[in-house]
Amino acid sequence: MPDISRPIPTNLILGFLGVGKTTAILDLLRQKPEHETWAVLVNEFGEVGIDGALLETEGAFVREIPGGCMCCVAGLPMQIGLNQLIHKARPDRLLIEPTGLGHPSQILDTLTSEHYRDILAIGPVITLVDPRKLEDPRVLENVQFRDQVAAADILVANKTDLCTDAQLAHFDQWAAALKPAKQQVFHTRHGQLSPSWLDGKAEPREVSDPHAHHHHHGKAATPVPDIEEEPWQLVSNRGQGHYSLGWRVHPKLVFDENLLMALAMDERIVRFKAVVHTLDGWRAINMVDGALSVSPSEPRELTRIELISAVEPDRREFDQALRSAAGLD
Repeated sequence: MPDISRPIPTNLILGFLGVGKTTAILDLLRQKPEHETWAVLVNEFGEVGIDGALLETEGAFVREIPGGCMCCVAGLPMQIGLNQLIHKARPDRLLIEPTGLGHPSQILDTLTSEHYRDILAIGPVITLVDPRKLEDPRVLENVQFRDQVAAADILVANKTDLCTDAQLAHFDQWAAALKPAKQQVFHTRHGQLSPSWLDGKAEPREVSDPHAHHHHHGKAATPVPDIEEEPWQLVSNRGQGHYSLGWRVHPKLVFDENLLMALAMDERIVRFKAVVHTLDGWRAINMVDGALSVSPSEPRELTRIELISAVEPDRREFDQALRSAAGLD
């Protein structure tokens, strides 16, 4: 049983859309001491909770806040989820993964508020960066990206196996020029983080635009229908210049994996992820930056599919494509 008389070591894992935050947390969970209980508070831009479903496979207590920025509505969704997770899991360590399209300032304000001062011990904020993205002015100018970098105590170049020497050198020069300086700067691949990076303390840091999250208004959560009563559920979200479509599907419906992969590579989609029942078994599918990966997955209580686009997607078109992949046309 964890010692509830001492604050819970807590870390934020930040990073822009598709940089590999969930993969990094999965890697950390695989390295946790056997006698410890870890918990994860995960926030997704979409509505169907795919990241939470993946993280639960590593034995952690997971609480999801789907549907956008966890810091909105005065932090209420985050506080409810956080309180429930703390009381249920009584964790030895807490990891928090905000959406890659969110802002960390309000989250940090909540975590360091008087209410949590004696409950949480905020360790270094870790931000993952794909060095290849530094070549894109739209990323460098993006307020979410700038805020995530500004909030970081530890900056990690991920996906270095996909980078050129010039791209890595550019990252190092860029990171060295950041003010105030970071505690540490590391290179890694496949989201591999050292648990030792979680130790220490966060430093107070001003984000580039502390009020940026105010443009996104929270919405009241709606009850999720029973999958037995409604076996095909389509939900959507929009904000931070992006749109999402998500599906919850009864596990008895089986998809054609090849048709799903073809859909995932649609040029209008910037991110596609799924935990899905296919003709060849359960699969985890992930597409980001034109790179597609497919791996076996444990059977689930339902299929979850999500796509994110920078332009408003045609609901009927994509829904029909998925129905065809499930043999429903």
